[in-house]
Amino acid sequence: MHILLALGTNGPTRFGVLRRSIEGISSRVLTERLRLLEEKGFIFRHYKATIPPEVTYGITSRMKDIERVFTELDKIAQKWQQEDSPDKRDSA
Repeated sequence: MHILLALGTNGPTRFGVLRRSIEGISSRVLTERLRLLEEKGFIFRHYKATIPPEVTYGITSRMKDIERVFTELDKIAQKWQQEDSPDKRDSA
């Protein structure tokens, strides 16, 4: 979900930038997830044969149909994370 949200928010993104924007994910795991999402039709992969190779990922029109749902889920997750933070609980 983090991958889809990052691509939906930032637009087409190169692999390295995407990896840095998702905390705690390895290149191997990100590659696996991106392949799966591409296979399912949620994202596209654009490869440009340069040195070094330029690989860009973005969401497809299929994903754009549910982008608002992911945005709302992210808002809820952020709200819950703030409510569950140790600082917040200690002050209650």
